[in-house]
Amino acid sequence: MKLFSIHKSGIRAFELCTHSVLRNDKGIALVMVMILSLISLVTMSGLIYMITSGTQVSGIEKRYSTALEAGKSGRDIASQVFSSRGNPYSAAQAALINFNITASSTCLDDKLNKATIDWGTCDSSLTIDPSSASTYDMTFQLGNNPTYSVYAKIVDTVEGNSSADEGLIKTGVVASHPGEVTVMKIAYLYTIEIDSENIANPAERTKLSVLYQY
Repeated sequence: MKLFSIHKSGIRAFELCTHSVLRNDKGIALVMVMILSLISLVTMSGLIYMITSGTQVSGIEKRYSTALEAGKSGRDIASQVFSSRGNPYSAAQAALINFNITASSTCLDDKLNKATIDWGTCDSSLTIDPSSASTYDMTFQLGNNPTYSVYAKIVDTVEGNSSADEGLIKTGVVASHPGEVTVMKIAYLYTIEIDSENIANPAERTKLSVLYQY
């Protein structure tokens, strides 16, 4: 009987201790502060990441836009070479943009005036390697701080029958006649690859594929 009383008293003491621990709210303020701090930290980290990522994306877009404009300007310069059937610049003019035709005179002439199948050994691949002059037909530099190097190459030519005006259009060749039929000119079509890149940072670059009709 005595032992049973001791056992019951032990159970009672355990129940009282457990009840006391569950009802004790000491330290709850610290726990709440830690939870709120964690939430604030996660929120601030997300905001910083979003701001940083937005800045990086804006910078990438700005650099790409600049390189793209250099490529478009290179397209216009290359078109002048095609329309003049060769180098259209004087030595002084070429020096201003560091213009240089790297293709041989034979290959350039073939690319400008013959169909691709008649080019012989001239390069018609789409690849442009700035470190290898044999992989492009011409190069020049545009802009200042940053300066962009532009590389251009004709990769395909569809032959037409257009040619430069020699001053013999409708006069000096045959007598005029009401039944005269004007021959329709067929334009040359050139497929051109253009690569523009920042000299100081080659990672800032664009590649353009252009179809030019002459």
